[in-house]
Amino acid sequence: MNSGTAFRLQTEEQEYAILSPYAAKSAEGVRARPEEPCPIRTSYQRDRDRILHSKPFRRLKHKTQVYIAPAGDHYRTRMTHSLEVAQISRTVGRALRLNEDLIEAIALGHDVGHTPFGHVGEQALAELVGAFEHNQQSLRTFTVLTGNGQGLNLTEAVLDGILHHTGGGIPKTLEGQIVRIGDRIGYLCHDFDDAVRAGYMTLADLPGGVRAVLGETSSSMITAMTTDMIETSWQKPAIAMSPPVLAAMQEFRQAMFEKIYNSDLLMRERFKGKMIIKELFAYCCANPEILPGEFLRWADEDVTLAVSDYLAGCTDNHAIALFRDIFIPNS
Repeated sequence: MNSGTAFRLQTEEQEYAILSPYAAKSAEGVRARPEEPCPIRTSYQRDRDRILHSKPFRRLKHKTQVYIAPAGDHYRTRMTHSLEVAQISRTVGRALRLNEDLIEAIALGHDVGHTPFGHVGEQALAELVGAFEHNQQSLRTFTVLTGNGQGLNLTEAVLDGILHHTGGGIPKTLEGQIVRIGDRIGYLCHDFDDAVRAGYMTLADLPGGVRAVLGETSSSMITAMTTDMIETSWQKPAIAMSPPVLAAMQEFRQAMFEKIYNSDLLMRERFKGKMIIKELFAYCCANPEILPGEFLRWADEDVTLAVSDYLAGCTDNHAIALFRDIFIPNS
């Protein structure tokens, strides 16, 4: 046995000795295609690294979180959101003695299926193809649209956590359940912080119940909700929040939808983003030869699916540049 393999085995043995009985153990990670284990890294460490080094993850730095083409460098993108969710979720996982590598892999990969222009891009594709959800596209990205059509061969636990970070169904692992709640904590608190920076909200826009339970800054809100998750879930086989904190989170979420996510203030820019997606979709379907050839192959020659995959993977910048190149005359 070489020293590298000994190191991985030692890490796996430490997980059984140190982690909670409810934690997912790296030695039990299962892949769709069997492969030789890494001599140094555990299965979940390897998955995290594959996601971190992938092109879909890198593209997140130019995908909208809330504000399309914001005037400033300090607003969140899908990449910064994913990093922040990973940090929040790992904090909870460490306190509960769960598998931080699995948590990080799920958190880093959970949003790679998001379209350009945030949720309006997702809505546009859903209207065009009948059904489109970013969590399912994230799964398709890592099982088909990477690795030359073979995917990254991630473990089942990572794929399950990515698929069920939102929508119906609960992740099978506690690590995935943490990311599901950590994602909501992250986007609510950080989107509020960005909304204040943009001048769209003030502290007075937060309901009194939210301020009383969670505090008045994004930092205090994150602390309140993560602490509550840890205390409520301690030595239990599921991740949960206490009723008062969960109610405050729901009230916080409702306020954010009213003031930001469904706000008339942002409607004009969102209309533009949605229009770009719809026009590009129609053009690409009528002229599929402009697609990179692999997309048709990965979609088994289904033009609609190939165009949907291609546009979902575009960054905001690329979608805008493509629209300009196709529809705007050269000066």
